[in-house]
Amino acid sequence: MKRRTFLKSGAGLAAAVPLATPALGQSRIEWTMPSSFPKPAPGVGTSATRFAELVETLSGGRIVITVYGAGELVPPFAVEDAVQAGNAQIGHGTPYYAASKTAAAHWFTGVPFGLTANEHYAWLRWGGGQAIWDEIYATRNLKPFYAGNSGTQAGGWFKSRVDSLADLQGLNMRIAGLGGEMMRKLGVNAVLMPATEIFQAMQSGALDAAEWVGPLLDQAFGLQRITNFCYTPAYAEPAAALHVVVNTEVWAGLADDLKAIVEAAALQAATETLGQFDYHNVGAMGQLAEAGVEFMDFPADVVAAMKSAWDEVREEQRATHADAARVLESYEAYRTGAVGYANAFVGRYLAAR
Repeated sequence: MKRRTFLKSGAGLAAAVPLATPALGQSRIEWTMPSSFPKPAPGVGTSATRFAELVETLSGGRIVITVYGAGELVPPFAVEDAVQAGNAQIGHGTPYYAASKTAAAHWFTGVPFGLTANEHYAWLRWGGGQAIWDEIYATRNLKPFYAGNSGTQAGGWFKSRVDSLADLQGLNMRIAGLGGEMMRKLGVNAVLMPATEIFQAMQSGALDAAEWVGPLLDQAFGLQRITNFCYTPAYAEPAAALHVVVNTEVWAGLADDLKAIVEAAALQAATETLGQFDYHNVGAMGQLAEAGVEFMDFPADVVAAMKSAWDEVREEQRATHADAARVLESYEAYRTGAVGYANAFVGRYLAAR
């Protein structure tokens, strides 16, 4: 796949797409679904197309979804707004792209030193996370569904080595979510920009470092052409969830069997997406290493400083945002036990393996 096939972004909002809520007996329902990612982008973009395919197949063609990549219909960070306003029936992206609407969205995506991909779904499904997500998003006329995860991410591509905290001072770094707030406390100038703009910003010198996803996507976006220093893992964002959101009026107009199909398709797409990342990251990492990329951990003092900075950011979020405080209580209750379990079982196994 060539970079030029998907590294295209649009800035303008297309004309509103009429919102349709067909009668239950109607044989064919047509939905428009903008995504926050380029359609051909591995994992994040292909997840949207796969979800649409599953819905159409499982529904026997009763629901047909047209997918639009980032910028084709709405800007990458405006997907939830389009669905909320009724300019699209459904949208695909990642929750924290709409964190300006509710700070709680960060925890439905992934936070520094937070849950792994498997733990994240466990919390949503059995730890009460989905119920809280539903309630918070209902106030914005949205019904959310978990639809994928990147798994463990890379900590970032840096043009210079990071040997100490001093090396982070004043760096311009593309990094999303609360990881950006954490890095700001360490002297980094955190910049949020759409994925399609990262390569050019790194190439031009506007950025000194960039955190995107991991080997599969980072390679596809050409970050190894800028620098061969890749730090792992992403303590700032250990995993990041994808989601689909449906306009609540549209959702209310669906028959129960179609609602079940949409939910099942989202979960199937989620399973396939995580598997896609886990499988193809292996090959991509090997190719990058052969090309001279060095995969390094951050120095211990930097990691310790990250943890301290995150503690500050987390408590600031708790004190400032009521929705964040609410979701934090549930999230942290599960995380506490999950850490102990993972260390005793998964951690020991991985260390021995």
